[in-house]
Amino acid sequence: MFAALLANIGIAISKFIAFAFTGSSSLLTEAIHSVADSGNQVLLLIGNKRSKQVADVSHNFGYGRRRFIYGFIVAVVLFLVGGLFSLYEGLHKIQHPDEVKDAWIAFLVLGIAIVMEFFSFRTALHEARKAKGHRSFARFLKESRQPELPVILLEDAGALVGLFFALCGVSLAVVTGNGVWDGVGAMAVGALLVVIAVFLAMEMAAMLVGEAALPEEVDAIWAALEASDGVLRVIHLKTLHVGPDELLVAAKIAVAHSDTGLQIAADIDAAEAALRAAVPSARYIFLEPDIDRGAAL
Repeated sequence: MFAALLANIGIAISKFIAFAFTGSSSLLTEAIHSVADSGNQVLLLIGNKRSKQVADVSHNFGYGRRRFIYGFIVAVVLFLVGGLFSLYEGLHKIQHPDEVKDAWIAFLVLGIAIVMEFFSFRTALHEARKAKGHRSFARFLKESRQPELPVILLEDAGALVGLFFALCGVSLAVVTGNGVWDGVGAMAVGALLVVIAVFLAMEMAAMLVGEAALPEEVDAIWAALEASDGVLRVIHLKTLHVGPDELLVAAKIAVAHSDTGLQIAADIDAAEAALRAAVPSARYIFLEPDIDRGAAL
């Protein structure tokens, strides 16, 4: 993430310099986009660091959800700073078009930025492939409980597409001599950022409200409990992510009516150990024993 941050800062500076020479709205919106991306990466780093604070009396389950909060702030920043500003700047350029000066500078900066963003996106794509497993990218983005990787992946993808829009806008403005196309390119960048920001905001909001474990994790938890000695079956199971890497598991398990309290306690300890081995992210486990009456309660 540090490498991506430094790259975004360098790209933003080069875009601002190019805007100063060319007056291109597409370049200005791309510069603001890079500034927003840089700020977002700083926020994600801060959120990740602050989430590691040790649990205390006020926060018994720790501070892991801070990563979700900072992810939501990232979406808001991308929407307000990146998307809305780009839409405003593009509309202003369409209403008051002017010629793109020294276009070669714009093409040079955009070309370099595309190359740098491509390598950044390729790195994010490589990390996402390792994390997503057998899921599709669409399912991974919807189901991921890690806010950082989906945010960076979408930001990098948006940066590449946004640069293409900006390049098209500047090219058409130079070819036709009509600065309106530069404004159209800027508005396309803004619309793209708004779409990405809204999607991220919805996903981060779902994480903040509290999401259950992934289906495959639920199956693994269920199987681990029912395979444990002394557990006749799982009556019901509830899970909740209290942080990206921390899962709360609460289950009612059926035990034999003839088991002693000592035996039940030993069986619960064994079931907890088996569950943690099957799903390492299950940090908080609460198992309630009940007599098996043959029907779920």
